[in-house]
Amino acid sequence: METSDARPTSDASVSGAASSPALTVYYDGGCPICRREIATYRRAAGAERLDWVDLSSADRAALGEGLSVERAMARMHVRDADGRLIDGAAAFASLWSVLPRTRLLGRLAGTRLALGVLEPAYRLFLKVRPLWR
Repeated sequence: METSDARPTSDASVSGAASSPALTVYYDGGCPICRREIATYRRAAGAERLDWVDLSSADRAALGEGLSVERAMARMHVRDADGRLIDGAAAFASLWSVLPRTRLLGRLAGTRLALGVLEPAYRLFLKVRPLWR
């Protein structure tokens, strides 16, 4: 899968006009799996409403308040339009919820029951992810 669609840093033009993006997605552009997955999301309908921040090349200011590079690189984070940070499996559910094709999946994945299964699975993935870097 080609990854050229993933831009290296936050790109305000992706999120449209000067208004806040529906979601800011922080991702590890140095991780081949992460990069491919984000490239897929960026091609999806509705992705233009999101802001994408590649942590492997972003400056500190792109992270916003309350998020360090170390913390952001440790697990998936998104920031909603209200400025609230969401991490882990709930971050994926939030991302899926704003993209039209995955909206239903996001709503289901964001339930307490689903997150009870998805979060431990995500933590397991995080343990093997360094093998792909």
